[in-house]
Amino acid sequence: MAAPRVPGSGGDRTLELPCGETLDPHEIDLGMREYTCRCGETHAVVTDVHPPSRFFPESLVTILQETIEPADEFEEFGTPHLLGVVMEEFPEQIVTYDASDDGGVGYAMLWVSDFDSRRLHEIIVELVVELMDHAVSHAEDDDAVTDFESQMLEFDVSEFVEQYRRQRDFESEHDRAL
Repeated sequence: MAAPRVPGSGGDRTLELPCGETLDPHEIDLGMREYTCRCGETHAVVTDVHPPSRFFPESLVTILQETIEPADEFEEFGTPHLLGVVMEEFPEQIVTYDASDDGGVGYAMLWVSDFDSRRLHEIIVELVVELMDHAVSHAEDDDAVTDFESQMLEFDVSEFVEQYRRQRDFESEHDRAL
C-alpha cells in the first residue's frame, strides 16, 4: 500500500551549498536566519517570506516599493529582488531552492549564502546604496545629487547594520518591525 504524501514532497530534496556540503531544504524553518553547516561555517538563510524590512527600515522599503517597478511576476519590489542583486554580484556564493511545488515547506524560494547573516546584510545594504547612487546620478537636480553624495560620505554601512540588527533583535526568530 502506498504511503500518503504531501503534494510536492517527493523527488530530490538536497541543495548543494556554496561550501560543497548538502542541505535538505526541509530542515529550514521560517524563523531561521542562519544555518550552522557541517563545514564549520554559518551560512545566511533567506526565504521569500522574509520581508525586505529584515534589511531596511519600513520607511525605506516603502520608498523602494514606490520607486522600483519590477519587470517580473512580483507585484512589488521585495526580498527576491534584493537577493537577485546579491546573486548578480556573487553568483558563486548564493544557492537557491525553488520550493513553489513543495507543500512540505512554508516558503516558495530559499536562498543560502556562503556569507553569515550579518555579512549578507552588509552586502545588501552596500548594493542598495549603489543602486540609489546610480539612480540619483541621473537626477536633473544637481543639488539633490550633491546632497545625496555628501550624505553617503558620512554613511557607515557596518554601523547601520549593527544598529539596525540590535533594534530588530535578530537574536530571536520573533524580530519586530521598526
